[in-house]
Amino acid sequence: MTNSQSSRVVAIVANILIFLPGVAVVISELLKFARVPAVVNQMAAAGFSGAKILLVATLGFSSAVLFLLPRTRSIGILLLSSFLGGAICLHVQRSEYTKAIAPAILLTLGWIGTFLRYPAALWSFRGESAAQTLRAEKGEARLASREA
Repeated sequence: MTNSQSSRVVAIVANILIFLPGVAVVISELLKFARVPAVVNQMAAAGFSGAKILLVATLGFSSAVLFLLPRTRSIGILLLSSFLGGAICLHVQRSEYTKAIAPAILLTLGWIGTFLRYPAALWSFRGESAAQTLRAEKGEARLASREA
């Protein structure tokens, strides 16, 4: 497998890992907007009712859409992290540990996909500055275009 084929496979895997949590959250929030009885009852048991459910659905839907759009992905991953982190905290507070697993998995998939697609997103873990990382990525892109 050549370097460009390898890069293409990584990009496809990254896109799938970004798509899955984004769409899962969108569907979850659409169920809240549709006021599906099972979802409304679960939210009511957690202390959310009426306009609060719509607010939560709006926040979740907005963060997921921003995450799914490439131009707004950087703010989307932060908002989605906050939203899913809140869901995790809610379930842990209520001692519903198994229910905290799904948002944790979605969050993990989103961050792995973001890292694979945009390695500079986690530049601080490499001990490099963002500028060094971007320069290195641009240099690799130039090399790849010369080889093609």
